[in-house]
Amino acid sequence: MAGSKKYVLITGCSPGGIGHAIATEFQSKGYHVIATARRAEVLEELRTTGMSVVALDVSDKASVQKCTEEVSRITGGRLDILVNNAGVNHTIPATDIDIDDVKRTFDTNVFGVMLMCQACIPLLVPARGLIVNISSLSSVTPYLFASVYSSTKAALDGYSRTLRLEMKPFGVRVMVAMTGTIKSNITSHLVRQLPADSIYQPVRDMYDERIQFSQRSGTWAADVYAKKLVAAAVKGEGWFGGLFGGTPDWFWAGGLSTLVWFVQAFLTRSLGERFAARTFKIAKMTAKITAAKAKRN
Repeated sequence: MAGSKKYVLITGCSPGGIGHAIATEFQSKGYHVIATARRAEVLEELRTTGMSVVALDVSDKASVQKCTEEVSRITGGRLDILVNNAGVNHTIPATDIDIDDVKRTFDTNVFGVMLMCQACIPLLVPARGLIVNISSLSSVTPYLFASVYSSTKAALDGYSRTLRLEMKPFGVRVMVAMTGTIKSNITSHLVRQLPADSIYQPVRDMYDERIQFSQRSGTWAADVYAKKLVAAAVKGEGWFGGLFGGTPDWFWAGGLSTLVWFVQAFLTRSLGERFAARTFKIAKMTAKITAAKAKRN
């Protein structure tokens, strides 16, 4: 019987990414995993793992609707967990953004999550299910050259906070994963080059270094992150309306997550921003830009 099984739908499951690691971990826990991806070759690779696979582009409303219909067919009209993992990186200085490019990132990182939640809630309500939205530390702390990406994750946090409140009468919970640096393939998908006339050309080397920031030493392996996230997700509703035990509303994991959590919890925002400036060597950047300007003059 479909109702005797636990079903989890995960978006963005390409091998090498966080979604694939999460799918593998849920499968090891006995869940029936429904993994999604856009590309046919990725779907074929996922199919060899024994997972159910569904083609999905979260930025396309028709694709989301078709996916949800297939999920309902597989599960018998219910869904225990929805993991909104599909997302794209967006690294470029705020002064060099292309607004159409920005809209495409919001389509995936924000509107895609909204579409998935709206489509899947009718399946989640019968199961008193859980929505897991993969956010980022960059939603609460400055992340150099990531104003667009940070904005999408901050929007996701705000959406999730209110969605959690609205879903309480229906027993559907929402966990936001405040994700730190993770070894994954997210930086390999698209690298935006600095325009030739960018005011940051004097620090192009620092821009290139920043692109790889999340993949440097000190980051977590994706499977380690996935184990902790799944362990938190399967805890259930807890006691006294979720006040004790159970799945947390906010889950912090990944490189720098403990530090950022501490700064957010116990220090002022201005001190947090000073820490970010030191982390990303803003003083060094200022000196290099000033020297380049003096040389031109």
